[in-house]
Amino acid sequence: MSPAQHRHRLRFLTATLTALLGLTLALLAGPASGAQEPAPEPAPEPATEPLAELPTTFQWSSSGPLISPHSGLGSVAAKDPSVVQDQDGRWHVFFTRVDTAGDWGLAHTSFTDWSQAGDATQTDLEASSAIGGGYRAAPHAFYFAPHDEWYLVYQTGLPSFSTTTDVNDPGSWSAPRNFMDSVPDIVEENIGNGNWLDFFVICDDATCYLFSADDNGHVYRSETSLADFPNGFGNTQIVLEDSGNNLFEGGAVYQVGDTDTYLLLWEAIGSDGRRWYRSFTAEGLGGQWQPLADTQDNPFARSNNVSFENGNAWTQDISHGELLRTTPDQTMAIDPCDIQLLYQGIDPSAGGEYSQLPWRLGLATNTTATC
Repeated sequence: MSPAQHRHRLRFLTATLTALLGLTLALLAGPASGAQEPAPEPAPEPATEPLAELPTTFQWSSSGPLISPHSGLGSVAAKDPSVVQDQDGRWHVFFTRVDTAGDWGLAHTSFTDWSQAGDATQTDLEASSAIGGGYRAAPHAFYFAPHDEWYLVYQTGLPSFSTTTDVNDPGSWSAPRNFMDSVPDIVEENIGNGNWLDFFVICDDATCYLFSADDNGHVYRSETSLADFPNGFGNTQIVLEDSGNNLFEGGAVYQVGDTDTYLLLWEAIGSDGRRWYRSFTAEGLGGQWQPLADTQDNPFARSNNVSFENGNAWTQDISHGELLRTTPDQTMAIDPCDIQLLYQGIDPSAGGEYSQLPWRLGLATNTTATC
């Protein structure tokens, strides 16, 4: 819940309690002898304050690289971050690591303040837990409140997940399970030369949705009931489509405050070959996605609307990342008054084989005033 919503509810409760107290005192006093009992005063209308809304244009201020792979991790890159904050205020960042042989895996780091992010211990999740070896990439972490468990969703060629009851113990993640055991027909029919990847889960009060990309211009949405999660995913549909570069990969979906508005972010490849983010909104997770900031001139996040500390533009790519949420749970809620994006960036001069590119993680803060 945003600070504005807290203030609104506090004023409403105060006004209501004041009215009830006045009415109670009047009843206890009773009417004066021989006098007609006056009609009770109507309760005052509660003060209202409009809920904060998302901007329609965005400006960002970014840190330099905050998280780079440590030498002990055996990785050339830290990429595809997912970020949650536990009940004790500790940040947990899960990310993809890639070694010099081109093998992809998952890593974890945690800290209490972002100033500690660069020095915090990094753990190879495959070597330390039952997640095990093999292709694992693009993690997405959240707490599933109905099960009192943490979920880590990632790609293995299929949408897979592991669970733990202790997010502070990197060695406690379970062996992989799949949400689906085969690629849905609609994906097979539309994927072309792309890849089915970048899986993201979000739930409302009744349904859990699995969003995914195909590097070929399609946003897919599968679903199951909240009661059946993590089982039963099906009814896969295309909910947004464009050219391959315009809807590439790295998608994420968030609830805006405690409203019925949802924000969808999707990574694109610009006319300059650099990665950037488009954004769309919908009323309800089953609603129609409408453009918010979705062009290169008016992007959600791109090199042309991001400024950097000390003028050090260490990256021209604002690529695969996640927003910092107000809650770690399956609702994926964000505060529209305080939007921050943990993203992957890269030295503009870097080149060569994609798996060997030296991606690093930076944190961008929205500076567009809306609240």
